[in-house]
Amino acid sequence: MNKQSAEALTPFSPSLHANVQAIRNRFGGSCDLVIRLFSSDAAPERELAIIYVDGIVDSETINESIMEPLMSLKLPQYRYQKGGKLLDALRSCVVSIGSVQEINTMDEALLYMTDGLCIILADGCAAALTADVNGGSQRAVSIAQTQTVIRGPQYGFVENIRTNISLIRRIIRSPDLHVQMHKIGKQTHSNVAVLYLHGIVNEGILKEVYRRLAAIDIDGVLESGYIEEFIQDETFTLFPTLLNTERPDSVAAALLEGRIAVLVDGTPIALMAPTTFFSFFQSPEDYYQRYDIASFVRIIRYVAYIVSMLLPALYIAVTTYHQEMLPTTLLISLAAQREGIPFPGLVEALLMEMTFEVLREAGLRMPRAIGPAISIVGALVLGQSAVQAGIVSAGMVIVVSFTAISNFVMPEFNMAATSRIIRFGFMLMAGMLGFFGIFVSVLFMLIHLTSLRSFGVPYMSPLAPGPTRQGLFRDVFIRLPWWAIVLRPLDMNLRNPKRRPNGKKPPAQRHTDKP
Repeated sequence: MNKQSAEALTPFSPSLHANVQAIRNRFGGSCDLVIRLFSSDAAPERELAIIYVDGIVDSETINESIMEPLMSLKLPQYRYQKGGKLLDALRSCVVSIGSVQEINTMDEALLYMTDGLCIILADGCAAALTADVNGGSQRAVSIAQTQTVIRGPQYGFVENIRTNISLIRRIIRSPDLHVQMHKIGKQTHSNVAVLYLHGIVNEGILKEVYRRLAAIDIDGVLESGYIEEFIQDETFTLFPTLLNTERPDSVAAALLEGRIAVLVDGTPIALMAPTTFFSFFQSPEDYYQRYDIASFVRIIRYVAYIVSMLLPALYIAVTTYHQEMLPTTLLISLAAQREGIPFPGLVEALLMEMTFEVLREAGLRMPRAIGPAISIVGALVLGQSAVQAGIVSAGMVIVVSFTAISNFVMPEFNMAATSRIIRFGFMLMAGMLGFFGIFVSVLFMLIHLTSLRSFGVPYMSPLAPGPTRQGLFRDVFIRLPWWAIVLRPLDMNLRNPKRRPNGKKPPAQRHTDKP
């Protein structure tokens, strides 16, 4: 109940009309508040009321499972002769909703109503029944938009947290999948679900997740990004310390590894913790196709990430300070291109990078029908015009274009955004100190990475603080066949580290042509 003490809760009044008026006053006479007063044979000589918020409930369920039974059925008289409670009789004999419970305070009733439940009140009862009739208009399950794959499940999360939990339940059909619901936000009372696999998850990490969620004190939570900023280990870092995804299969895979998932009502993006730096280079498709192809593609991602951060800086350093490292023919070609360029290499690179970032942002914010066209045409026209006008060289356009393409290889958008920002720091250091500036920048970045933690797990695990054979050769740079992956990630400190009993391939049956 959002950290309210028992003394602060307002109990129901035995008077039905007093309770109805109190609820109407709390909602300020809102037009979507539906109050239905009626009498029923189910409760003779008693006036009843059903109250709910229109638009977030299933009206058909209310009519068929609550209103119709209440107005057409009679309760056994022995329940009153023996002192039975009216609400108990309604719950056990009349209301045919699966989830019905009794509440005793007005604060609980208001919270349940805004969560998509309806309230049943009876005159003379200082309590009420809640019936789960959650419904209303919502987006249907569709293809994942931000993390597409060629092979594998194509559906993604939606904005309804119950639907999202059911999608994970359909993948992990085990009672060991535990779901704990929390309400965060003084005004929004947003549902936040914590999912984990009992018997696999690290209990210490799970308690830390609960502690950080309980410490959140904010008026509203509109998206999982609110939760991420509150519970992450390090605030002042460009590198994300929590994974986010809109794919149920990615969440299921993380749960099977011993990680913890956090779902927030109202957003299709789920959070997963703890995580490591190398987790951001793993795509769900890596585990759905052959291991050799997946390993090759994963190595390409690492190379592309390094290129997206360092290529413009290396170009600036070489053309400004270290021309002797280039072959003579290439050096002459670059010198000819830069002839007449009014800006030094650093200013030229910053100008092109900022132009491309503006085009990228414009393509994202413009209407979907014309956004891609504007970004593509704008890049082509501006790039060609800048070269013809002598503002930038053709070599710089090629470098910036290849850098941008390399950035798109990353499967996780937040890690790709990190390289976009760090790239500018490397460029400035290269423009001032050349290769030495790049070396110092990379060194400080590695020191920062090794100092990060995600819920106590080293961010560079399993390479730092100490490399392990399990990490290097199983699921970091390459992926071994599934039959060879015996252990779950050891950085989770699992109680149940083994996926399967051994790392041997099952013997294949040999076929011969002989009968």
